[in-house]
Amino acid sequence: MCVGMQGKVVKISKGTAVIDAEGARREVSVSLLKDLEPGDYVMVHAGTAIAKITDDDEHEMDSVLEGLF
Repeated sequence: MCVGMQGKVVKISKGTAVIDAEGARREVSVSLLKDLEPGDYVMVHAGTAIAKITDDDEHEMDSVLEGLF
């Protein structure tokens, strides 16, 4: 099973972004996404941001994950 993680974009620089994923900061590739800005939420898999998600998507994912644990 593959699991993606969501995070909030903190900083963008030269094809990469720093995201905040539940307090942990990670640098990920953003080469697949256009028009990304700090404050946006993204879904990350294998070190690459694969989709831009809305605030509603992010809150729904948090609810689902809380129900699993």
